[in-house]
Order: sequence, then C-alpha cells, then structure tokens
Amino acid sequence: MSERHRRPYNDVTELVGWTPLVRLNRVVDDVRTPVYGKCEFMNPGGSVKDRIGRAIIEEAEEEGRLRPGGTVVEATSGNTGLALAMAASLKGYRCVFTLPDKMSVEKRKLLRAFGAEVVVTPSDVPPDHPDHYTNQAERLASEIPGAVLANQFYNGANPRAHYGTTGPELWQQTEGRITHFFAGAGTGGTLSGTGRYLKERNGKIQVVGVDPVGSVIAPFFRSGTMPEGSTYLVEGLGSDKIPGTLDLGVVDDYVTVTDAQAFRMTRRLTREEGLFVGGSAGLIVHAAVERARELDDPDALVVAILCDWGERYLSKVFDEDWLAEKGIHLDDGEDDGSGVDDGAGAQSAGARA
Repeated sequence: MSERHRRPYNDVTELVGWTPLVRLNRVVDDVRTPVYGKCEFMNPGGSVKDRIGRAIIEEAEEEGRLRPGGTVVEATSGNTGLALAMAASLKGYRCVFTLPDKMSVEKRKLLRAFGAEVVVTPSDVPPDHPDHYTNQAERLASEIPGAVLANQFYNGANPRAHYGTTGPELWQQTEGRITHFFAGAGTGGTLSGTGRYLKERNGKIQVVGVDPVGSVIAPFFRSGTMPEGSTYLVEGLGSDKIPGTLDLGVVDDYVTVTDAQAFRMTRRLTREEGLFVGGSAGLIVHAAVERARELDDPDALVVAILCDWGERYLSKVFDEDWLAEKGIHLDDGEDDGSGVDDGAGAQSAGARA
C-alpha cells in the first residue's frame, strides 16, 4: 500500500484494485466487534465492477471473440457498463448497453459520457420477457456484426477477477485476521470469487451474502426452492434469478435488508463516516453491523464491501423528495420491514448488476 503511486502507470486500468480498508467508527453505535469497509468506490470508475471490466474484455480478445473495431454489448445497471466502457475506450471498441429504466439518471449520463450507447428497457417485466434487459442485450449482441456479449452473469472471468485481486487484498490488509466477509450479489462475482479465496486461506472465515427484501437469492439459499421476487429500490444487488457466476457453495449465510434500512445506513455512512457511497453499500454495512453486534467479540474482524460512489445516486437516496415519493421515511425510527410501499416506480427484482 505505501508503494502505490510512486511510479507512473501505463493506463487507467492499472489503477484498479488495492482499494483502502477503513474502520467504521460511528455507524457501529459502540459495537465492540471491529467492522471495516472495503472502499471499492475508490476504483477509477467508482465501483467494485472496475475489477471485472478489463478482465472480461481481455479474455474475449484472447479467445478471438473480440477483434479490432468490435462492439461490447452488456446488460447492466450501470457500474459494469461503466467498467467495460472505461476499458474499451483504451482499445477503441464500441459499447452498447441495455439499462433498466429505474436506474438513476446519473448512471445513464455517465455511460454516455464514456461514449457508450444506452438502450433503456422496462424494469417491470419478468426475466423471460423479450424486453427484459438481459434478453435485449443478447438480441443486440447477435444482430450487431463483430459484437460480443460481456455476459457478466455467466462469465467465469467475473469471479476469477475477485479471486485474484479482492480476496488476496483483504487477506493482506487484515493480516489474515478477517473472520467475516459481507457482500451482496448482483452477478455473484464479488461474493463467490472473494469468498472462495478467503475460505481457501482459512476455512473458518464466514462468508455472508446480503440481499434486498424482494430478491430471490436469499430465499433460495435458505429453502432450495425458487420463490417469486418482488419490487425493491436498492440498485445493483439481488436478482429475480440465480446468476451462473454465483457459487452458493462458498456462502455460509444469507441475510435480507429492507430498502429503508439500507438507505438509512447509506446516509449515515456519508454524514458520520465521510464515506460517500451508494445504497448497496448501506445495505451491506447494515447487515455487517447487526452481525457484529451479535458477535460482541473484539477479536473478530468484519469486512463489508462498499460497492460504489454516492454521487451517482444524488437523484435518489440523497434526494428527500424521491424518498418521500417512494414511501421511505428515514427519520421515524425503525421501518415496518416492507422496505417500499406499493406505489409506482419500485424497481423490479430483475434490474441489477
């Protein structure tokens, strides 16, 4: 860590990784168990997904599927698209991304700023519907000459990137003292790749998945049967299906968090810790702090992934009018557990990663 930035880099993708690990002090509310946040928003593209953008593109090149002048197509909630666009900009590839309509306007503008073409899709359709953002991406990839589908939900380069970087970083940064790792799953790459590496180093480490209420992953993990998903507002985590890159075999537990709980913690992280993060980070940290409270063990060490930068949610989590419109009240004590009301605009469980 102390040697970072002491030499020039060849390009921006070399800046990805070795994000800081920061202890949380105020949002833990005097819990004795130490909780740390892995600051993935400090990657150059502002999210944990930066780790997989270059890896996916380089693997496609090595396999001969992506050639000069080609096009990268992907279904994304914004962050993976931005990571792919950042890496593709260095190589001159065209990017076309499908993005569910409930994703923030900031994400759409960011993608277009990098030169990507954005196809906005409805988020209130089931995963087998032709208008679902994953199905539209598959169609576009088949129709555009020289195009490849990044396919983050089923691409093995995704968890391998985390196995090779995120896991080793956490092991070194905690000097092997990490006892609990908390992450969500949009595609499952972070949770699976990092969790697998940590488990190989110490089988006693607990790998805990965190899901929004309404996603099918946590219920499937607990019961082995596929439930029906419902709407929620947190972006980037959870799913209406089980992604192929998610290895539930490395996961010890799965917990659920409501939108209100996630957004309350998101805003606390900014105002009390100076960590400007998105709603998915609040969701993960809420679960990590609750588990730390249960552990009540100063010798344990809990790590939570802080997924992305808060600026891309100024029109949502940090906007009082938007929260009121969605029925989220953050100053009235504990929420009722529903997470969202039944009003229009709640995000489909299918709009992820």
